[in-house]
Amino acid sequence: MRFVSTIFMCVCLLVMASPALAKEKKAEKQMDPQAMMELWKKLAQPGEPHKLFASLAGSWTTTTKEWLEPGKPPTESSGTADMKMLLDGRFLYQEYHGQMMGQPFSGIGIDAYDNMTKKYVTAWMDSMGTGIFIMEGTASADGKTITLKGSHPEPGGGKMTHRAVWKIIDDHTQTFDMYGAHHGQKETKMMEITYKRKP
Repeated sequence: MRFVSTIFMCVCLLVMASPALAKEKKAEKQMDPQAMMELWKKLAQPGEPHKLFASLAGSWTTTTKEWLEPGKPPTESSGTADMKMLLDGRFLYQEYHGQMMGQPFSGIGIDAYDNMTKKYVTAWMDSMGTGIFIMEGTASADGKTITLKGSHPEPGGGKMTHRAVWKIIDDHTQTFDMYGAHHGQKETKMMEITYKRKP
């Protein structure tokens, strides 16, 4: 009920704002309020990407490789991840526990597919910082390879750009590879996590 009320309020606000928007964009045709409400309802429903997320719910063991220095072999560590769907199958929630750079590490992630923008969005927060890291991207035709991009500021200035490739191999295996580039330098592979579903 709260969700429907929120949608109705959004529609009302859009209708009230439409005269001002019309002045700025005279070429765009104003949408009928009832049609807008129906579109909102349609966009609010989980679809195929959300069903794929739901197939990942459960407990996982992880193996992580980290490339900490160029030209040197990666360090390896193990961990666990628990995943579940939130808000009636709309978002995938993950709690991760393992190691990072030789230290105990915990993180929380929320993955989404936005029906409006047709983009995948992930929000990540962990015990190694106080910010929320956001990435956005698209998927392959079958939806099982999701490529995400984002960036964050670095101490001392500048920013680091990231590219992640998340592959859902099957219901029991998934991989997450992270690449990064400091201050616009050449991109290098930083991390690789392999998830295996617990029996």
